[in-house]
Amino acid sequence: MDFDAKYGHHRDPSSMAGNFERFDARVPELLEALTDDDLLIITADHGNDPTFKGTDHTRERVPLLVVGGGERRDLRIRDSFADVGATIAAWSGVDKKGLPGIDMLG
Repeated sequence: MDFDAKYGHHRDPSSMAGNFERFDARVPELLEALTDDDLLIITADHGNDPTFKGTDHTRERVPLLVVGGGERRDLRIRDSFADVGATIAAWSGVDKKGLPGIDMLG
């Protein structure tokens, strides 16, 4: 919430950078706590460049970190947010037949 409402919409790039640094510092702690049975997905619902004029959402790409099954893969740029749903469905054993998206870990 702070990335968006507190720093992005208020166009506060230095505070946003500081918040990213605090968040990034905690990611290794999350990764170390994961087991092979865990799935971690960190993403955002939209971009919000704090250096862009105005207070609306912006259109840059959003971060996406997916870790599951103890493997690391090159996930590259995704074509659709539906890939997140497909990955969760596959991980959970839900049949996603006919639904959009590609399992990023499969």
